[in-house]
Amino acid sequence: MLQAIDLECVRGDHCLFSRLNLSLKNGDLLHVQGKNGCGKTSLLRILTGLLPPTSGKVLWDGVTINALGGEYKKTLSYIGHLNAQKDDLSALENLMVSSRISAAPVSSSEVGAALQRFGITAAAQLPFRVLSQGQKRRVALAKLLLSKATLWLLDEPFAALDSSASDLLRTIVGAHLAQNGIAVISSHRELDIPGGTLKRLALGL
Repeated sequence: MLQAIDLECVRGDHCLFSRLNLSLKNGDLLHVQGKNGCGKTSLLRILTGLLPPTSGKVLWDGVTINALGGEYKKTLSYIGHLNAQKDDLSALENLMVSSRISAAPVSSSEVGAALQRFGITAAAQLPFRVLSQGQKRRVALAKLLLSKATLWLLDEPFAALDSSASDLLRTIVGAHLAQNGIAVISSHRELDIPGGTLKRLALGL
């Protein structure tokens, strides 16, 4: 279970949100909504442990994520609104490196299959920097097909995706929820994802 208790986030002299509470269990999908600058990205980064809240705490199975440290990182897969890939590495190389860093190494054939499912096979050996924005986003999201993490934190994952890739992502997230996964997704669009229990959180209102 993921819990946030009385979270507050202040950036500069502006309070993005305060007294924010949430509780998510297996099979739950939280849709975080709000205008640009309302704190959606900050909230996801707080839930990953990358950004400390001004006050409040985040717990995983009743233990603060600070106390869990690296053990908590093994339970989650985070994809920010930036793709976080190395420009000089190929799509294949980027995912291989990512899997090693996450302590869940996979084979090159598994990576190839993930890229194929996202339609990146022809560009798998090209430097990441030469790919289109849509292709770059597909490469970043292909990591989800290789993930064994329970908790997925996805910041505007549908950005730059065409309709076929968007449909595929919805299917992948739905399968994750059906397998008792948890997902937190920030998105301006409505989420039509099968399976799981949909919850909504509106920031900046």
